[in-house]
Amino acid sequence: MKKLYNNGVEATLGVISGKWKPQLLCHLGNRPQRTCDLRQALPTISQKVLTQQLRELEADAIITRRVYGERAPFKVVYELTDLGRSLGQILIQMSLWGEQRATQLPDMEIRNDHAGFTHILEN
Repeated sequence: MKKLYNNGVEATLGVISGKWKPQLLCHLGNRPQRTCDLRQALPTISQKVLTQQLRELEADAIITRRVYGERAPFKVVYELTDLGRSLGQILIQMSLWGEQRATQLPDMEIRNDHAGFTHILEN
């Protein structure tokens, strides 16, 4: 079934909306990662939600899932596709905007900067 959007912003948000997808893309922007690496980077995400979000990003061709090994336990690695890497500048701008806003609000603090986008910035 074809997805219908009213505009490009809605189409973009359809792919990256939510609490976890932008964060997952940020971490995958550094390097390919295993599920356990992503769980460690995002300790409050449940395994169920992580799996769901990764499947949705894979279905939208933003990431690829590679399975290594012929018998359990398998090694599963997730990596950005070229289309996923093309979201880098959007995510960087979102991060910069959030950091700037945090400096303007006394009750908001950012623990990390946009260093997670280093790989994207270099390409």
